[in-house]
Amino acid sequence: MLDNGISKIVFSSTASTYGEPEYVPIDEMHPQKPINTYGKTKLMIENIMDDYDTAYGLRSVRLRYFNVAGADSESRIGEWHEPETHLIPNILKSTFDNGKVFKMFGDDYETKDGTCVRDYINIEDLANAHILALKYLLNGGKTDVFNLGTNEGNSVKEVFSSCEQVTGKTIPVQVENRRDGDPAILIADNKKAKSVLNWTPKNDLNKSIADAYSWEKVLQEKISEKVQVEI
Repeated sequence: MLDNGISKIVFSSTASTYGEPEYVPIDEMHPQKPINTYGKTKLMIENIMDDYDTAYGLRSVRLRYFNVAGADSESRIGEWHEPETHLIPNILKSTFDNGKVFKMFGDDYETKDGTCVRDYINIEDLANAHILALKYLLNGGKTDVFNLGTNEGNSVKEVFSSCEQVTGKTIPVQVENRRDGDPAILIADNKKAKSVLNWTPKNDLNKSIADAYSWEKVLQEKISEKVQVEI
């Protein structure tokens, strides 16, 4: 970037840099004590970016994502990981004939129903925040960091229930032990992004799930077509 005269960057960071919350909702001043490798590597890059601003004037905006959900509202693009690790697509995959039993990791957390609570931010709202962050830098904004979340939390069981409601299907589920590195609650304080970037999330959890389900149906059709061609 420096060699090519590029002095501004918008970086995808994560709420995982905070680790186990000392308070919720989590603001940008919350101590950063990541408890998993993903959060540790993101925090390392954030620190490097501070050094590059000090040394070379490379300004950055770090967007700390909470749990991203949904898909393009016109079903042109969405999640397609192999293996899939994200909660909502894994639940939705369990609604198809070739799907699998959904595994719920841990129901003994100190939360309202025993399952992890997360702040689910819609992907289109997230994309809009990137545009606003770039405009902020182009208008002379200083290096800074912003949480991207809704300031609301939903448990895994609540997400599961919403998926059944949106799909109209009963989804098979199997409760497993907790996974290492999963904090009990992660909810964003998003006031800073609202006030500085003029950003406001517009889509709720049901909209994210509905868009993700529409995309999953398109994806399953693509997979089926590929299998038929190979056969």
